[in-house]
Amino acid sequence: MSSRNFSNQSLFIPEVSQCSLFDDLKEEKQVLKISHLIRTNSKKQYFTSSSKNKTGFFKIQSRRYLGNKYKLLNFISDIVNEKCNAYKSICDIFAGTGVVGHHFNDKNIKVISNDRLESNYVSNSCFLASTDINQEEIVQKFEYLNSLIARRENYFSKHYGNSYFDLENAKKIGLIREEIEKISISEQERNILLTSLIYALDKVANTVGHYDAYRKKMDNYKPLNLLIPFIDFRKNINNNVYCEDANVLIRKIDCDILYLDPPYNSRQYCDSYHLLENLVTWKKPKVFGKAKKMDRNHLKSHYCLKTALNAFRDLIENASCKHILLSYNNTGDSKDGRSNARISDDEILNVLKMRGKVEIFERNYQAFNAGKSDPNGNCERIFYCKVKNNL
Repeated sequence: MSSRNFSNQSLFIPEVSQCSLFDDLKEEKQVLKISHLIRTNSKKQYFTSSSKNKTGFFKIQSRRYLGNKYKLLNFISDIVNEKCNAYKSICDIFAGTGVVGHHFNDKNIKVISNDRLESNYVSNSCFLASTDINQEEIVQKFEYLNSLIARRENYFSKHYGNSYFDLENAKKIGLIREEIEKISISEQERNILLTSLIYALDKVANTVGHYDAYRKKMDNYKPLNLLIPFIDFRKNINNNVYCEDANVLIRKIDCDILYLDPPYNSRQYCDSYHLLENLVTWKKPKVFGKAKKMDRNHLKSHYCLKTALNAFRDLIENASCKHILLSYNNTGDSKDGRSNARISDDEILNVLKMRGKVEIFERNYQAFNAGKSDPNGNCERIFYCKVKNNL
């Protein structure tokens, strides 16, 4: 997959200190009137709309995702503050939902965000890259998409209706996806609308939080509703967002802090999020099996295979940076071999020590998982390396 890059751009959603915004997954319970979201201390009005518009906002962390580091941001930040003085750039090269890069996002900090899945690239571009947006028009587009009534079956509903979603939601999802292609006038506008759809799916999916399988009994009939991503465009002026193999990208970039959160075990992320990838790329491929997955061979990660150690060594050897932080979970007490870590602690230490002095920080926490592993004793570890022989 080729890389795509956004830089030196700005986005459209303001910082609104006087409003109570959504926390985690509770934003659907709180509705904000866009007509009230006018930044009074600025000559520019960031959002204006009719008083009838009650489209709400959502934040970057308002999505369930395996390995999501949102609950560990303070832990990561404490290490950065203690060990990485006067840094000006940070690269989150296995970004996932992008919460780590977003946490450090500031107008004086360059954030480089990368993920192999295009569904994550779209979302990270939405939150971390930016451009000029016609605000009134995009609000109208959100209102239009929410008002759609799907009367016919479509590609999405035929494959995912009455399984991952109830049929009515599946039909509307497919219709909205088609309309996004028609009404988007720029790639950034398309990314904003698609990100909203990705997050909306999470609230109505008949799953345990990912798409490796669906519940046997349909138990989620909540109607689909698109919200607006909450983005502070002022912080995005220096950022770059990529959709590339990490080991390819590492040879093209340099940064002060390299944050690594690779897959830990044999469970491929493209297997868990194939549905979102299919929705975003929208090439309408054939799907197969009970889980209705498309061909994902081109998205398989070396970090989930026996080649994990070689891939990790190659990445570290070619990293041009001053500090390396590696998150590598011990995955707790696994009930099957698929959850066992691909790289041992000794192997990690041996590779990192080639670049400098290594310290290990630990914190116990309960991670989001599919309920197949025992969370007792689950420990998040961060290996910190102060690089001595920078490239």
